[in-house]
Amino acid sequence: MEAAHEPTKTAHVAQDEELESHDDVQGNHAGAGEAKMTASQKKKLKKKKKKAAAAGGNVDTQGAPAEETRNDSAPQSTSITIPFNVGGPKPVKAQTNPPSIPIRLLYPDGKYPIGEIENYKDEANLYRSTSEEKRLLERLNEDELQNARRSAEVHRQVRDYVRRNIKPGMKLVDICNMIESSVMKLVEADGIKAGRAFPTGCSLNHVAAHYTPNTGDDTVLGVDDVMKLDFGVHVGGRIIDSAFTVHHNPKFDPLIQAVRDATNTGVKAAGIDVRLGDIGAAIQEVMESYEIELDGKVYPIKPIQNLCGHSIIPYVIHGGKSVPSVRGREMTKMEEGEYFAIETFGTTGKGYVNEDMDCSHYMKRPDAPHVALRSAGAKSLLAHINKNHGTLAFCRRWLDAEGQPRHLMALKHLVEAGIIDPCPPLCDVKGSYTAQFEHTFVLKPTCKEVLSRGTDY
Repeated sequence: MEAAHEPTKTAHVAQDEELESHDDVQGNHAGAGEAKMTASQKKKLKKKKKKAAAAGGNVDTQGAPAEETRNDSAPQSTSITIPFNVGGPKPVKAQTNPPSIPIRLLYPDGKYPIGEIENYKDEANLYRSTSEEKRLLERLNEDELQNARRSAEVHRQVRDYVRRNIKPGMKLVDICNMIESSVMKLVEADGIKAGRAFPTGCSLNHVAAHYTPNTGDDTVLGVDDVMKLDFGVHVGGRIIDSAFTVHHNPKFDPLIQAVRDATNTGVKAAGIDVRLGDIGAAIQEVMESYEIELDGKVYPIKPIQNLCGHSIIPYVIHGGKSVPSVRGREMTKMEEGEYFAIETFGTTGKGYVNEDMDCSHYMKRPDAPHVALRSAGAKSLLAHINKNHGTLAFCRRWLDAEGQPRHLMALKHLVEAGIIDPCPPLCDVKGSYTAQFEHTFVLKPTCKEVLSRGTDY
């Protein structure tokens, strides 16, 4: 939040095949080089190889000593990525269609699928992957991590079902209800202990974020619409915030690809001690390398500069740090143990959004002041919000469903008192198209884990 997937070749299999192909080519090149040698040259080369082997060195196939002997025991400045849940827990049974079995029952031992693992790549943090001290710290936070992984698995299974069933002609409110009811079943919603982390965003076209239908809004998804689906899940306040873009017209493919690549670039660039501004620069470079042709006109794809990723703390979706999508002078660093959502928005418009349209999203401020409310309606509504949502975002449609149908005036009082923040839709210029992708990750003591990663995105 700002703001049927077919089996595919996994990254590690593709990497193995690529390495095997590379080795074959190298072997052929070496064989060709040796074939061109005379008998005496071959004899000399054989002697050099024997000497090098005895000394622990290395010699290339042309008979020249290798420039460098690699010391495998020394830390290498490379990033090792392990795809989602490789070697991780497996469910005891298959999920139903539509999904209805709580994730807790699929993983009864309380160990949930592991996100994508990426070792820290900067030299100052290479030691972390083998440090016993850091491994101990990681084990101390195991319960919180399992809550996050459980939330992430709910998100993956719900979006898998939704992505296979969304069709043009559906009402947006029906799409939101399909997502939110599935989340509540799989996470076993329990007040503010577990459930929906914020309202489902289903913003269309030039509307980039913070739109969900209010009661009575019968907007329908069109075949030429570009819809950002942004929904969240939490267990014990540990929020998974992840988003993707739905489109049915292939002419929008370059826009979607640009934003997916930009988000993945931001996730890859993130790490302990990394400056937030450096991540923004990396995102911008990738995003702006794309363009799109729509109806005979070519548009550069721009990052939306005033929509940012963010840190996440328990029960608070925006934890205090913002991750820009453009280069800047932000020198704040990411730190060990922090959770972040990297989200990027690409647009064919101006690259800047403004508040517009009727507000649907609201959220109680974590630092809300204690105010003596005069309105009985405002007091009653605040008590309801505290009990059912706390500092998690909610929407007017939820209040209606929760038995608070005449809430608008009371909500206005709470906003004016500085207790509740309104979060109106954020829009680029009309006629433009926007797309979004987002992932949540945690900077563990030993490595980065992209919790929301799946086989889809």
